[in-house]
Amino acid sequence: MKKIYQALSCMLILLLFISGCSTNEQTETADNNQDTSKEKVELTVSAAASLQDALSDIKTEFEKENPTIKLNYNFGASGALQQQISQGAPVDIFFSAAEDKFQNLVDEGLIEESNGIDLVGNDLVLVIPKDSTKGIESFEDLPKATKIALGTPESVPAGQYGKDTLENLGLWSTLEEKVVYAKDVRQVLTYVETTNVDAGIVYKTDALTSEKVQIIATAEDDSHDPIIYPVGIIKNSSHLGEAELFYNYLQSDKAIKVLEEYGFKDLK
Repeated sequence: MKKIYQALSCMLILLLFISGCSTNEQTETADNNQDTSKEKVELTVSAAASLQDALSDIKTEFEKENPTIKLNYNFGASGALQQQISQGAPVDIFFSAAEDKFQNLVDEGLIEESNGIDLVGNDLVLVIPKDSTKGIESFEDLPKATKIALGTPESVPAGQYGKDTLENLGLWSTLEEKVVYAKDVRQVLTYVETTNVDAGIVYKTDALTSEKVQIIATAEDDSHDPIIYPVGIIKNSSHLGEAELFYNYLQSDKAIKVLEEYGFKDLK
């Protein structure tokens, strides 16, 4: 009889062991299934070309803190980006270098005013190649130049600011024939770096990224409209929760510090 009880006890222990293993396997399987279901959400951020370096740094930190979100940047001229969004391009966040381009999307109902903010500002500067011998030391010296690079005013905010500055200085009519138009400020900077032009008008933040140019003058604030960078969430974003997360992150002290390191001015 004692042997029977011992056998039954062994069988009971074995059954409990098998049951425990089965439960663990089910739990592990459930956990594995849960992990594989957490695929990364990809956000598309259309941003002015002048933000490229700062946003690249911000991307690294944001994705480290939010491993389930991947940021895909689309850099270009604010006017061109605004047109893309107006025509239905799948974008989650718009970070513009001009208020009017941003306001166009608000007016079209593509950005809620409550989901937009004027985040940072910038300065407009005149740059020349590092080894220039043209004797250009100010905006007033630009008639000495053979070619001057400027962003296309209709689509590049920096180009419009530059044109306004030259008009206010009474120089536009004299210099218009010398202007070489570029698709964005980065292309203007490249033209100056490669000495394809004698001078160019860019944002201060862009000029600071290059060791091949020198800043010789800063445009007066009253010579052009205020240079303001608004950012906002696109209303028809497929990932509104994640877009709001990045939108709020851009306003954090950590993100603003990065933007300031690249020469932007905090407007919050």
